[in-house]
Amino acid sequence: MANYYLQKLPEGMKEGEKVVYPRMQTYSLHDFDTVLKHMHAYASNISEGTMRAVLEALAETMKSWMPLGHSIKIDGLGVFSLTLGFDTSMPSEKAIANQKGQDDGEKEEPKTKYRHICIKGINFKPDAELLVDMNREATFDKVETDVVVPRKGSLSRDERVAKAKAVIDKNGFMTLSDYVVATGLSRTSASLDLKEFVADPTSGIMSRGSHSHKVWIKRP
Repeated sequence: MANYYLQKLPEGMKEGEKVVYPRMQTYSLHDFDTVLKHMHAYASNISEGTMRAVLEALAETMKSWMPLGHSIKIDGLGVFSLTLGFDTSMPSEKAIANQKGQDDGEKEEPKTKYRHICIKGINFKPDAELLVDMNREATFDKVETDVVVPRKGSLSRDERVAKAKAVIDKNGFMTLSDYVVATGLSRTSASLDLKEFVADPTSGIMSRGSHSHKVWIKRP
């Protein structure tokens, strides 16, 4: 059994009545070794070493073929595809020319300053049958909290750091959803907040994992 909480869309994201939707409360991050142990419990005739090799081969296959324009479909699991975006860490050729004084005197507009394309993330569309199978067994209870309404932060930075550390002390780690509930920030604002904390060693907070499996813990 898992828990969920209710959250409203931030103001301005949808016209008319505010929409309330459920978000799952995440309590743990299963690392590679833990996943292998769970897999081995379902297929004990296959060694964990073999399972590890298969998953590592899958990861290498995705790294090799997806950047070439291919999506990856795993029957019973789903489809993986890439998300692209502009890499703002690398200036465009024109921006470099401007810096060197080699352009024709025209200043580059900020919106066209960066034009290098990079992979921003991986989309995952689950197999329909996978969702059906999960829903056969899944049950959810609502956590004891009011509806979370994302808002502009009224807490100071020190107060937000303290709330984050309190959650980590209680659970051993903190998810993005935990931080949203603790501070009332939108997920976007909360994500930016945590990125800043991780970049600042004095915050005492670091991250582990990536993407939807990222959690935050105290620095050793």
